[in-house]
Amino acid sequence: MWHHNLSMTTFLMHWCCVGLCLSCNSWLCPLLNAIIFIFFPRATDIGEVLGFLRAVNLLSLTTDYVYSYLYLLLHYRLYDRLLKVAEMGHAKAMEKVAYAMLFGDYLPQSIPQAKEIFEKLALEGSPKAQTALGFLYAAGLGVNSSQAKALVYYTFGALGGNLVAHMILGYRYWGGVGVPQSCESALTHYRLVANHVASDVSLTGGSAVQRIRLLDEVESPGSSSGMLEEDLIQYYQFLAEKGDVQAQVGLGQLHLHGGRGVEQNHQRAYEYFNQAANAGNTHAMAFLGKMYSEGSEYVAQNNDTALHYFKKAADLGNPVGQSGLGMAYLYGRGVPVNYDLALKYFQKAAEQGWVDGQLQLGTMYYNGIGVKRDYKQALKFFNLASQAGHILAFYNLAQMHATGTGVMRSCHTAVELFKNVCERGRWSERLMAAYGSFKEGDMDSALVQYLLLSEQGYEVAQSNVAFILDQSESIFNENETYPRALLHWTRAAAQGYTVARIKLGDYHFYGYGTDVDYETAVIHYRLASEQQHSAQAMFNLGYMHEKGLGIKQDIHLAKRFYDMAAEASPDAQVPVFLALCKLGLIYALEYLQDLNLKDLLSQVDLDQLLGPEWDLYLMTVIALLLGTVIAYRQRQHQAVPRAPPAPPRPPAQPEQPAGEPEEQ
Repeated sequence: MWHHNLSMTTFLMHWCCVGLCLSCNSWLCPLLNAIIFIFFPRATDIGEVLGFLRAVNLLSLTTDYVYSYLYLLLHYRLYDRLLKVAEMGHAKAMEKVAYAMLFGDYLPQSIPQAKEIFEKLALEGSPKAQTALGFLYAAGLGVNSSQAKALVYYTFGALGGNLVAHMILGYRYWGGVGVPQSCESALTHYRLVANHVASDVSLTGGSAVQRIRLLDEVESPGSSSGMLEEDLIQYYQFLAEKGDVQAQVGLGQLHLHGGRGVEQNHQRAYEYFNQAANAGNTHAMAFLGKMYSEGSEYVAQNNDTALHYFKKAADLGNPVGQSGLGMAYLYGRGVPVNYDLALKYFQKAAEQGWVDGQLQLGTMYYNGIGVKRDYKQALKFFNLASQAGHILAFYNLAQMHATGTGVMRSCHTAVELFKNVCERGRWSERLMAAYGSFKEGDMDSALVQYLLLSEQGYEVAQSNVAFILDQSESIFNENETYPRALLHWTRAAAQGYTVARIKLGDYHFYGYGTDVDYETAVIHYRLASEQQHSAQAMFNLGYMHEKGLGIKQDIHLAKRFYDMAAEASPDAQVPVFLALCKLGLIYALEYLQDLNLKDLLSQVDLDQLLGPEWDLYLMTVIALLLGTVIAYRQRQHQAVPRAPPAPPRPPAQPEQPAGEPEEQ
């Protein structure tokens, strides 16, 4: 009877949630459904469990502490239920549980258990599991490292359609990692992934990708990561609540795209834009138009409302509104298709430097929509849009270079552009998850996450893996730490990271993870000096020339490199000054050693050089110098102001015991 009543209660509460969802159009419905799931755990079907998991993910869109706490609580509870479903042998649940164990997401990190589940799934043909096993063998996690086995598993995963596997293979063929270097093979894999990423990109250009270097973050927190401090965000929120329109628009854009430490949150974005639009801000009106044009979990798609906001902003000369109107006329959203008007509005937006206007003009010229096809014009506008970082501009440029359309075909350029597009895919969210683990002190979880991203070719992840291995104890044996760090510094340096190149020089100089090799250290320092103009590399080359380490000893060349380092960076001026002082002293000592002082003094006749009374002259000069010093000291002593005498204090009255009269 109890179970029957429980089922009826759950049924009624679900219908209440449906009513709330239809009436308020917010994320309250999934919240209540998830709470029902926790307190009335009746679900055993994997579809229902995953449905609840997707619903509760909406809670992550809010920055409110209460709901963030509920979000974590619900996730832990849901993964607990997911474990039970996985034990029943459901493949999708097993995949989620295995990845959660691998990264330590809401479940205790256990690489051996994750490996066991992946092996079972791989035998059943799961592309995700095959890719994960390839990663384990590539990184040597829970197994002996084997690049051959990793390549086999990655290949099977890619054949099964796993995009991460394709991306990993693209990077391996591009960099020659475990396979012969092949630009065309890399192009094939990267293009396939880029097609999927580009198809998911919306009019807003997608969410921002935050790339935080742990080395820079530790040395100067917040200065290079672009992350906004919580206090600063709260200050902007305070300004927005007080009616500051610029703060409202800024916070709206931050929440619309995400990034800089702010979660993507369409509800908050809508609220801020709405406040600013009511105050007459054209930028906010245009962004409201964008939100209605695309639609989201919070804002229902509505072409008429979008057109209203776009037109209102465009009439006031706003380029975002003009570009939005152009999109409406180009695709017939709420208005009849009109290529002439679309071209007109895109040109107006592009003239004001708005990236969407530039991108769409490039698209019209590339495809010959409403204008004569002109690849040179298309290339021009795609280049302009790419300078603002629009992902679709990179994608279109990559297609042009891959096919030789309007430009000379360049496989290398096409691969680099497609790689840029691929790194903006949904898996880039793992960068912030790994950084969060690092900030919480969970180094093992952060390391595994960065390792997977480094396999995908993220240079920032490669340098972060090397940094973690360099700085702290890890899941690897102590004798493996430096060789693994050296490997990842090498991969990061190959992608143009200057600090990684200098680290390679340091590793070979000191013999970390390899034998001491001054010649190789010189090569790396020279590359960093010539290609990236690194002051640190120049200083190191100066030192090696001074000491003759791995290179011919040459004090003059040492001074030259020290001077170049001081010119390259103001921060190098103090150490360069000290190094030059030491160099000057060494040079003077070497000169005196080469000079025979006894023979020189014996050849000097002071009577002939200074006259017969040279000793009197010398004594006079010494006396004058001594008198000057004494006079200077006396003047200094007189110049010191004396402290004025303290005013006389009144005599202290002795304390009288209670009840005793004072003496008369």
